[in-house]
Amino acid sequence: MSSFIRSACSRRPGLLAAAGLAILSMTVGSCGGSSSTSPTPNPAPMPTPAAGGATITITSSGVDKKNVDISVNQTVTFVNNDTQAHEMASNPHPVHTDCPPINQVGALGPGQSGTTGPMNVARVCGFHDHGQPTNAALQGTITIR
Repeated sequence: MSSFIRSACSRRPGLLAAAGLAILSMTVGSCGGSSSTSPTPNPAPMPTPAAGGATITITSSGVDKKNVDISVNQTVTFVNNDTQAHEMASNPHPVHTDCPPINQVGALGPGQSGTTGPMNVARVCGFHDHGQPTNAALQGTITIR
C-alpha cells in the first residue's frame, strides 16, 4: 500500500476498509477464469436453397425430364422410381467437375431420392448416370437462370 493511502487510512479507519474492499472487488471481478478478449469469428453462411427448384424422376426408360430450368440457389431432386440403382453425376464423365452440386445426389437405390446442392452460378449443367455414362436416356441438362 502506498504511503499516501497508509497515511490517509490511519486518520480515517473507515477509509482503510473502503480501500481494501475496492481492491478486493477489482481482484474478484477479474478472477472468473480465462476469457478471450478477441471476438469469436462467425462462420461463413452457407447458401440457402431458394424455394422451388425441380424434380427429375428416373424410371426404367430413363429420366422423365431431359432439361429443367431453375433459378440461382435452387436445387434439383432426383427420384429413383426404377428397379435398378443409379448414381446421377455432373458432366464430364468420369471426373464430374462441371457442376459439383449435382454430385451431392450420390447413389440412389430403388425408391430413394437425392438432392443437389444449391446451384449458385447461372449456367447450363449437364448430368448423366455415372454407372451408364453413354446411356442417352439417363442424360440431361439443368439450366440455372
